[in-house]
Amino acid sequence: MPRTKNYNETEVIEKAMNLFWRNGYETTSMQMLEKEMGINKFSIYASFGNKNGVFLESIKCYKQKLNKLIAKLEQSTKGVKAIKTYFYDFIEFSKETEYGKGCLITNTANELSPDADEKIKEVLSSFTNVVRNVFVNTLKQEKHLNQTLLEEQADYLIVAMFGLSSASRVFNSTQLENYIENIFNNI
Repeated sequence: MPRTKNYNETEVIEKAMNLFWRNGYETTSMQMLEKEMGINKFSIYASFGNKNGVFLESIKCYKQKLNKLIAKLEQSTKGVKAIKTYFYDFIEFSKETEYGKGCLITNTANELSPDADEKIKEVLSSFTNVVRNVFVNTLKQEKHLNQTLLEEQADYLIVAMFGLSSASRVFNSTQLENYIENIFNNI
């Protein structure tokens, strides 16, 4: 007879997501997950398979949270101004203390080795492409941009977003504001 789960999967995944977000994928051990999630290794393995399974579920949870910001951007009709607002909204979204936690996707991409799990690399790449495509669609509201320039600007913005995500872990709000303002002086 299968055991009954004495925990809510959504709640334990959110705890795991925050642990990965703070500490990184590589640094987070099964023991840390067990403690943070409040469930034993058997339950983790039974529900999620392994650390990669927990991480992939954590990415889904993270994407659901970030999708609120992305949806706001998609619904806007303000073009570049909306993307700039998204950058500022992201800073607030990622704040933990005076400094942010960065972006779970960016943090993970920065630490993965070339021989990392292909599924994880695929999920990270896929999500980054989703955000980039939202940038492309939002930039289309700027009538003066041709398709080539749209693509170049979207590339610039996604790379700038990666930079902002990393910088938010180290730099203060004035420095981050200066960074964002300078990004958008170039568009």
